[in-house]
Amino acid sequence: MQTKEIEDLIRESFPNAQIEVHGDDGAHFSALVVDESFKGQNRVQQQRAVMAAVKDKVDSGELHALALTTKAPE
Repeated sequence: MQTKEIEDLIRESFPNAQIEVHGDDGAHFSALVVDESFKGQNRVQQQRAVMAAVKDKVDSGELHALALTTKAPE
């Protein structure tokens, strides 16, 4: 997978989010997702929402590891 593919998957669920995806080995990635919808949610709830957006790729093994940082805008 490429960083752009992961960003596109996340963007489908969070169209107005600030999204930054990093990773250059094709298997291990990190992402920062800042979205208004995260207000009032704890970190686990936020990360579950993002992981749901990439679940099919994780389940298929295409996406091996994604470290997440999520937050609501300040």
